[in-house]
Amino acid sequence: MTIGTAVPSEIELSQAKHHFIQNKSIHENYTVGDFEKEAISVLKKLFKSNDYAILVGGSGLYVDAILNGLDTFPAIEPQVRETLELDFDNYGIEFLQKKLQQLDPEYYTTLSLENPQTLQNPQRIKRFLEVCIGTGKPYSSFLNKHKNQRTFTPILIGLEADRKIIYDRINQRVNQMMQQGLLEEAQNLIEFKDKNALHTVGYRELFSYFDNEITLDFAIEDIKKNTRRFSKRQLTWFKKVENVSWFNFTDSKEKIIKHIESKLF
Repeated sequence: MTIGTAVPSEIELSQAKHHFIQNKSIHENYTVGDFEKEAISVLKKLFKSNDYAILVGGSGLYVDAILNGLDTFPAIEPQVRETLELDFDNYGIEFLQKKLQQLDPEYYTTLSLENPQTLQNPQRIKRFLEVCIGTGKPYSSFLNKHKNQRTFTPILIGLEADRKIIYDRINQRVNQMMQQGLLEEAQNLIEFKDKNALHTVGYRELFSYFDNEITLDFAIEDIKKNTRRFSKRQLTWFKKVENVSWFNFTDSKEKIIKHIESKLF
């Protein structure tokens, strides 16, 4: 999944030590909870010989897991997830949505009002339901409880630009990825399209093209549209995060570094 996930180039990777780049197989079941444990473990090692580490991310949930920790959930029997997978395959996402509305109406309403896109994400819905079914309690009852304390102090930097500039760059990036061979990459992965890692923007649209559901031009425009929507949700998420210092993407590196240094000393 090199092109579709915009893996840094060999030159970029050689300029600084990177972590969590193509470190997992699409065949592995990997959650944000797994990421939290592994990333915190890496940070502890880094802080033994470094005063600072840089976390760069676009997924607010994963960033939040590192900064604040995740809500704690009991272990769930694998059979619960297997049954939900069958339900999804046989009846579709609407069936799961109705089930969540029955088992956790409070959380369903919250999502409907504040984050409706999550209700369209089958992996997230299945996770909510497996907690509801596996514990006999609403998923929402486990939220905002005790979280792990962190031993580091974050300095949060956000980069922003005019939305038109962001959208134009997204469109250019998709065109570039197609030129780099995204179509061929997706073709080579089509037999694994049911894997969670491939239920993502850039791949699922091309799978629809391979299944003769849409044209290639439509698939490319869909990738651009869905990426723009994802970008909008990212910005909404991070704008709600407290203590972020926002800079325009045209601001000099020196200006941002000077701000960071003012927080350090």
